[in-house]
Amino acid sequence: MTTKKGFSLIELLIVVAVILIIAAIAIPNLIHSRMAANESSAVASLRTLTSAFLTFSATYGNGFPPDLNSLRTPPAGTQPDCGTNGAGLLDNVLAGMAAGGTATTFTKSGYSFTYTGANPLPAAPTGVGCTGPGFGTSQTSAVPLSIGSTGQRGFLIDNLGVFYYNISGAVPKPGTDPVLQ
Repeated sequence: MTTKKGFSLIELLIVVAVILIIAAIAIPNLIHSRMAANESSAVASLRTLTSAFLTFSATYGNGFPPDLNSLRTPPAGTQPDCGTNGAGLLDNVLAGMAAGGTATTFTKSGYSFTYTGANPLPAAPTGVGCTGPGFGTSQTSAVPLSIGSTGQRGFLIDNLGVFYYNISGAVPKPGTDPVLQ
């Protein structure tokens, strides 16, 4: 009598079904973990930006920076300054210099960041290389590039360091949306 070695079709279907059930449980958890990591990165980036804004203001006496490029890493062999070379307070990603960023926007870890200055100062201080006057107040927002995939909540931090969030992924409104604790 000969015996056949191998698996029957039913056994293979059971194994495939078990793998699909495990995948159905694991994939949503992976997406939620990725969104949580992106949200944490966005909040940390906003804190870093706010610290750089305050340092810029204290160092150069020009209020909050006229744009993010003013905070970039200066080119090799040049001294940091208020604008022409960059203050050296941020890497080029957070300063909007990388991946198609502009002087006021950039993307990082599934979020789009926007810096908005308000209440412009009358003039820039002289002798520190400022390219233009800074702002008296500022806000920086971070919203997910794809709501429900790269992140769920939108964040905003004002020049006082108060964080607001919006659970729909939109830019939060100070005074309307809750404060992040």
